[in-house]
Amino acid sequence: MLPEFLPPTVDLLTESTSIQLAAQMRQEPVQTSPEQVVQTSFVQAGSGVPVLLLHGFDSSVFEFRRLLPLLSPQIEAWAVDMLGFGFTERPATQITPATIKQHLYGFWQQFIQRPMVLVGASMGGAAAIDFALEHPEAVSHLVLLDSAGFAAGPAMGALMVPPLDRLATGFLRNPWVRRKISEQAYCDRRYVTPDAELCAALHLECSGWSQALIAFTKSGGYNFLQNRIAEITCPTLIVWGRQDRILGTKDARRFEQVISDSQLVWIDNCGHVPHLEAPEAAAGAILHYLGLEAD
Repeated sequence: MLPEFLPPTVDLLTESTSIQLAAQMRQEPVQTSPEQVVQTSFVQAGSGVPVLLLHGFDSSVFEFRRLLPLLSPQIEAWAVDMLGFGFTERPATQITPATIKQHLYGFWQQFIQRPMVLVGASMGGAAAIDFALEHPEAVSHLVLLDSAGFAAGPAMGALMVPPLDRLATGFLRNPWVRRKISEQAYCDRRYVTPDAELCAALHLECSGWSQALIAFTKSGGYNFLQNRIAEITCPTLIVWGRQDRILGTKDARRFEQVISDSQLVWIDNCGHVPHLEAPEAAAGAILHYLGLEAD
């Protein structure tokens, strides 16, 4: 039985990792402030060192459907839908890096409660950096998967005024557009299967998707972060696909140079999403960095 908060089209999933992750998903209230509780969707599996996975822009925990099963035999693996994204409730509040960080801290306080390894993919990497700078007591290590931070955020901010805002999100909802973005994210476009397309689009059926995306984009996203990356003090692993056509590869070296205690691992024949295109290599790099062995 799949969770009732997922849209009915979840029944169309065909790949085992997608179906398994859907079955594992939970939704619980998270106190983000004295006045606000947010129904938050997440997945948890395994035991040991806590590792929290943060997805990218306009995505969800389904992004980790291939990585999480490879990590959970060795660690306590968590993946959470950030405020304004995925299947987490979209409350009538601003969706900004500050409110995303507040929500993540509430989640950490409620469920994890000890220093964790924070893994961020693409925009999730920027969110992870921002969180680690604000709450260093909660983060033992950072792992950045083809991370944003140096790169500018979505270039649609100037369009986010009525009626262009609705047109912009309508453009992003278009299946052909989403397919082309997915094809650009992979080195091998054969990974863009019907199941993968469905995983990438399920959350579009959630109430408030368009409004939240507009609000976050109008906030400027993580464009403020570039000059603060050098302040990171926790040990950091940088994992990067050599064929990343979304962010390119220059930022991988920039992260390595600017973060004092960092290590860079390249994944060959891999694009912007190593956790989806090369999950065994990505999991192996993370577990090796933590002193663990992959099963």
